[in-house]
Amino acid sequence: MKNLFFFVILIFVSFPNFAQHNSSKLPKKGTLSVTWGWNWSAYTPSDIHFKGEGHDFTIRDVKASDRPSTFDMNTYFVHFTTPQYNFKLAYFLTDNWNFSFGVDHMKYVMTQDQYVTIDGTINTGGPYDGQYNSETIQLTSDFLTFEHTDGLNYLYLGVNRFDELFNFEKINFANIAINLTEGVSGGVYYPKTNSKLLGNDRFDEFRVSGFGFDANIGLNITFFNYFFIEGDLKGGYVNMPNVYTTPNPSDRADQTFFYTQYNFVLGANIPLGKKES
Repeated sequence: MKNLFFFVILIFVSFPNFAQHNSSKLPKKGTLSVTWGWNWSAYTPSDIHFKGEGHDFTIRDVKASDRPSTFDMNTYFVHFTTPQYNFKLAYFLTDNWNFSFGVDHMKYVMTQDQYVTIDGTINTGGPYDGQYNSETIQLTSDFLTFEHTDGLNYLYLGVNRFDELFNFEKINFANIAINLTEGVSGGVYYPKTNSKLLGNDRFDEFRVSGFGFDANIGLNITFFNYFFIEGDLKGGYVNMPNVYTTPNPSDRADQTFFYTQYNFVLGANIPLGKKES
């Protein structure tokens, strides 16, 4: 931890001299952008279809929420993969367009003990056996626990637009630029689903479960060309037809839903190759 604080202090001590040598705007083309930050998400209710040995039923309009970690330095900066995080690499093909690869580590937690509508059949020799036709059932822990908490991992490729709105250097101030970012992405979902269904043993393993798309818009503040902070608003679609629910590989679930996500990230721009004169 001492090394982290020393590094931060070194950056701020170096800033005045650094700014003098980097006051003019550098081209973005050929630059690699690296970002790390955190997300907060909200999910639409979804229908979840469970099918497998002795059961084939759907629960409707299931509510869920995210699970952000309580902030402390140890969790967010030492065990930094524990919170809901975002990581992205972006390479600028031109000054305004970049191609990116990223990982959004979200968390999806079904609201326990909610009442939902159920349709279908259960025949496992347990207390919930029966034929259901738009009946109401409570999602108690002995019936179902269901969450993607390590997590709802989205691995994606994206294309993004980057436009400078204003640079304070224009009024003889430090080179601090305000930029607008916009983009679209698509990729796969690789969740670690934590599920316990109808008294079966808990399932808790990583599996490729589906795919999704998103669009995002954000505001980026870049300091002296190389460092930046950014806030993004993202909206996405998730389609997971292959969610494992018990240790029995024939037991699966499928669901689709939409989400909104707010991200706060820190980043750095790394020029690759020679600067043009």
